[in-house]
Amino acid sequence: MLGFSNENKVGTIQLHDDALVVALKIGGYDVKRVLVDPGSAMEVMYPDLYKGLNLKPEDLTAYNSPLVSFEGKTVTPRGQIRLPIQTGSDIVEVDFIVVDAYSPYVAIVTRLWLHALGAVSSTLHQKVKYPLEGWVKEVIGDQAMARQYMVSAISRWPSAEPSTSTENGL
Repeated sequence: MLGFSNENKVGTIQLHDDALVVALKIGGYDVKRVLVDPGSAMEVMYPDLYKGLNLKPEDLTAYNSPLVSFEGKTVTPRGQIRLPIQTGSDIVEVDFIVVDAYSPYVAIVTRLWLHALGAVSSTLHQKVKYPLEGWVKEVIGDQAMARQYMVSAISRWPSAEPSTSTENGL
Protein backbone atom coordinates (compact mmCIF):
# COMPACT_ATOMS: atom_id res chain seq x y z
CA MET A 1 0.00 0.00 0.00
CA LEU A 2 1.24 3.47 -0.86
CA GLY A 3 1.22 5.80 2.10
CA PHE A 4 3.27 7.85 4.50
CA SER A 5 3.92 7.63 8.24
CA ASN A 6 6.01 9.58 10.75
CA GLU A 7 8.88 7.19 9.98
CA ASN A 8 8.96 8.66 6.47
CA LYS A 9 9.93 12.04 7.95
CA VAL A 10 13.31 10.67 9.09
CA GLY A 11 16.04 12.58 7.29
CA THR A 12 13.89 15.66 6.68
CA ILE A 13 14.03 18.99 8.43
CA GLN A 14 10.78 19.39 10.35
CA LEU A 15 8.71 21.65 10.68
CA HIS A 16 8.90 23.02 7.15
CA ASP A 17 6.89 24.30 4.22
CA ASP A 18 9.39 23.31 1.52
CA ALA A 19 8.40 22.46 -2.01
CA LEU A 20 9.09 18.92 -3.22
CA VAL A 21 12.10 19.26 -5.54
CA VAL A 22 13.59 16.07 -6.97
CA ALA A 23 16.05 14.77 -9.55
CA LEU A 24 14.62 12.70 -12.42
CA LYS A 25 15.87 11.21 -15.67
CA ILE A 26 14.18 13.21 -18.44
CA GLY A 27 14.84 12.49 -22.10
CA GLY A 28 17.71 10.22 -21.09
CA TYR A 29 19.49 12.86 -18.96
CA ASP A 30 19.76 13.21 -15.18
CA VAL A 31 17.92 16.41 -14.35
CA LYS A 32 17.99 18.21 -11.00
CA ARG A 33 15.66 21.01 -9.82
CA VAL A 34 12.40 19.36 -10.87
CA LEU A 35 9.38 20.59 -8.91
CA VAL A 36 6.67 18.03 -8.13
CA ASP A 37 3.36 19.91 -8.17
CA PRO A 38 0.31 17.65 -7.81
CA GLY A 39 -1.93 20.72 -7.97
CA SER A 40 -1.00 21.54 -11.56
CA ALA A 41 -2.37 19.93 -14.68
CA MET A 42 0.49 20.23 -17.17
CA GLU A 43 4.18 19.51 -17.20
CA VAL A 44 6.33 22.56 -17.89
CA MET A 45 9.90 22.87 -19.17
CA TYR A 46 11.95 26.04 -18.68
CA PRO A 47 14.84 27.42 -20.81
CA ASP A 48 17.70 25.78 -18.85
CA LEU A 49 16.36 22.29 -19.53
CA TYR A 50 15.35 23.12 -23.12
CA LYS A 51 18.92 24.24 -23.83
CA GLY A 52 20.47 21.42 -21.80
CA LEU A 53 18.62 18.81 -23.85
CA ASN A 54 19.79 20.55 -27.06
CA LEU A 55 16.21 20.92 -28.26
CA LYS A 56 15.45 23.01 -31.31
CA PRO A 57 12.26 24.78 -32.40
CA GLU A 58 11.62 22.04 -34.98
CA ASP A 59 11.47 19.47 -32.13
CA LEU A 60 8.35 21.19 -30.78
CA THR A 61 4.72 20.87 -31.76
CA ALA A 62 2.33 23.82 -31.55
CA TYR A 63 0.80 24.77 -28.21
CA ASN A 64 -1.11 28.05 -28.21
CA SER A 65 -2.73 28.46 -24.79
CA PRO A 66 -1.01 31.11 -22.66
CA LEU A 67 0.27 30.29 -19.16
CA VAL A 68 0.91 32.40 -16.05
CA SER A 69 4.53 32.44 -14.78
CA PHE A 70 5.74 32.39 -11.17
CA GLU A 71 6.10 36.15 -11.50
CA GLY A 72 2.40 36.47 -12.45
CA LYS A 73 3.10 37.36 -16.08
CA THR A 74 1.27 35.82 -19.03
CA VAL A 75 3.66 33.65 -21.05
CA THR A 76 3.11 32.34 -24.57
CA PRO A 77 4.64 28.85 -24.82
CA ARG A 78 7.26 28.06 -27.46
CA GLY A 79 5.50 24.76 -28.04
CA GLN A 80 5.13 21.27 -26.66
CA ILE A 81 7.33 18.16 -26.68
CA ARG A 82 6.75 14.57 -25.58
CA LEU A 83 9.64 13.15 -23.53
CA PRO A 84 10.18 10.10 -21.34
CA ILE A 85 10.67 10.43 -17.60
CA GLN A 86 12.45 7.42 -16.13
CA THR A 87 11.97 6.58 -12.47
CA GLY A 88 13.87 3.43 -11.56
CA SER A 89 13.10 1.04 -14.39
CA ASP A 90 9.67 2.60 -15.01
CA ILE A 91 9.31 5.01 -17.95
CA VAL A 92 6.38 7.39 -18.39
CA GLU A 93 6.06 9.66 -21.41
CA VAL A 94 4.67 13.12 -20.77
CA ASP A 95 3.98 16.24 -22.83
CA PHE A 96 6.02 19.20 -21.61
CA ILE A 97 4.90 22.73 -22.39
CA VAL A 98 8.08 24.67 -23.21
CA VAL A 99 8.11 28.28 -22.00
CA ASP A 100 10.55 31.18 -22.03
CA ALA A 101 10.09 32.40 -18.48
CA TYR A 102 12.10 32.60 -15.30
CA SER A 103 11.73 29.73 -12.86
CA PRO A 104 13.94 28.54 -10.02
CA TYR A 105 13.23 25.04 -11.40
CA VAL A 106 14.11 23.53 -14.77
CA ALA A 107 10.82 21.62 -15.02
CA ILE A 108 7.55 20.99 -13.24
CA VAL A 109 5.99 17.54 -13.16
CA THR A 110 2.34 17.34 -12.20
CA ARG A 111 -0.51 15.03 -11.37
CA LEU A 112 -0.47 13.71 -14.95
CA TRP A 113 3.00 12.24 -14.33
CA LEU A 114 2.05 11.09 -10.83
CA HIS A 115 -1.10 9.35 -12.11
CA ALA A 116 0.69 7.70 -15.04
CA LEU A 117 3.33 6.38 -12.62
CA GLY A 118 0.68 5.32 -10.08
CA ALA A 119 2.49 7.51 -7.55
CA VAL A 120 1.60 9.59 -4.53
CA SER A 121 3.63 12.53 -3.28
CA SER A 122 4.04 14.24 0.06
CA THR A 123 5.73 17.58 0.56
CA LEU A 124 5.63 16.98 4.33
CA HIS A 125 7.60 13.74 3.95
CA GLN A 126 9.63 15.05 0.97
CA LYS A 127 8.95 11.92 -1.07
CA VAL A 128 7.20 10.46 -4.07
CA LYS A 129 6.20 6.81 -3.68
CA TYR A 130 5.21 4.52 -6.53
CA PRO A 131 4.64 0.79 -7.03
CA LEU A 132 7.12 -1.18 -9.13
CA GLU A 133 7.09 -4.96 -9.58
CA GLY A 134 5.46 -5.63 -6.21
CA TRP A 135 7.62 -3.13 -4.31
CA VAL A 136 7.11 0.44 -3.18
CA LYS A 137 9.88 2.65 -4.57
CA GLU A 138 10.70 6.21 -3.50
CA VAL A 139 12.02 9.38 -5.05
CA ILE A 140 13.39 11.52 -2.24
CA GLY A 141 13.19 15.30 -2.35
CA ASP A 142 16.13 17.63 -1.83
CA GLN A 143 15.11 20.13 0.85
CA ALA A 144 18.37 22.09 0.67
CA MET A 145 17.85 22.60 -3.06
CA ALA A 146 14.19 23.53 -2.54
CA ARG A 147 15.16 26.19 0.00
CA GLN A 148 17.99 27.55 -2.14
CA TYR A 149 15.79 27.98 -5.18
CA MET A 150 12.90 29.49 -3.25
CA VAL A 151 15.28 32.18 -1.96
CA SER A 152 16.41 32.71 -5.56
CA ALA A 153 12.80 33.09 -6.72
CA ILE A 154 11.89 35.50 -3.93
CA SER A 155 14.93 37.68 -4.58
CA ARG A 156 13.79 38.11 -8.23
CA TRP A 157 10.29 39.32 -7.32
CA PRO A 158 9.88 43.08 -7.60
CA SER A 159 9.66 44.86 -4.28
CA ALA A 160 6.21 45.96 -3.31
CA GLU A 161 5.97 49.72 -3.26
CA PRO A 162 4.77 51.16 0.03
CA SER A 163 1.19 52.26 0.00
CA THR A 164 0.63 56.02 0.04
CA SER A 165 -3.04 55.75 0.82
CA THR A 166 -4.56 55.11 4.21
CA GLU A 167 -7.61 53.07 4.94
CA ASN A 168 -10.32 54.44 7.26
CA GLY A 169 -8.20 57.54 7.88
CA LEU A 170 -5.53 55.61 9.80
